[in-house]
Amino acid sequence: MNLNDLTNISAHFPNSPKMPVLFLGHGSPMNAIEENQFVQGFRNISHEIPTPNAILCISAHWFTNGTKVTAMDMPPTIHDFGGFPDELFAVQYPAAGSPELAKQTTSLLLPAEVQEDHSWGLDHGAWSVIRHLYPAADIPVVQMSIDYTKPPEYHFDLASRLQKLREKGILIIGSGNIVHNLRLIDWQNINTVGAGWDWAIEAREMTNNWILDGNFRNLIEYQRHGTALQAAIPSPDHYLPLIYSLGLKNKSDDISLFNDELIGGSLSMTSVRIG
Repeated sequence: MNLNDLTNISAHFPNSPKMPVLFLGHGSPMNAIEENQFVQGFRNISHEIPTPNAILCISAHWFTNGTKVTAMDMPPTIHDFGGFPDELFAVQYPAAGSPELAKQTTSLLLPAEVQEDHSWGLDHGAWSVIRHLYPAADIPVVQMSIDYTKPPEYHFDLASRLQKLREKGILIIGSGNIVHNLRLIDWQNINTVGAGWDWAIEAREMTNNWILDGNFRNLIEYQRHGTALQAAIPSPDHYLPLIYSLGLKNKSDDISLFNDELIGGSLSMTSVRIG
């Protein structure tokens, strides 16, 4: 990052106390309109942290070849799911975008090539949780995609380049689920909090301990750590947003968990606050 990058960031986003970083277990799209302990957890965390100048969200549902950031003035609300009630499809989250934040994000991530995007918007990994944090939709939101061609360590290192945004009032949110195996959902207990298969319980305990102990190397190399994690993370899309959030932790940051429950046998709502 050069002096011009710092000047441009300061021009649009004044200095602020260092913002926390969040990883939010977003679960079902229905959490956007239901009332439960998890959406209350999202609301609670928004009251515990400073009001951000803008939000940068890394969602499990924007998985691309290469990295992109939304750069439009008004990103559309994307209903990227099917089979849910009309009430859910009617939800709009009309937060403004921030072309300035998109531009500075691409600058900070150099030499990685990041494309400014004008065709995506806010998918449900972003708006279904952010609407509980900031229901007035009065905080600009930019999404950054996840490059599916890159390994976890690449994403961890890429995230670390965004530290400067935390000092400019930017709230960075990773949105996914640590334990996420929809093929093995126990539909009879889909709404039962605390319901988890044995392997899901094991995977949750392992990952929680590594998060709280700061053992990020094991989290990055999750594929080397047994069958429970293989079942919990059959594909990396919902897991990698956690790696982005952890990549932004520095030595002075505390780390804590909230919404730390399993549901439906094979899905965890575990969320993380850093700083």
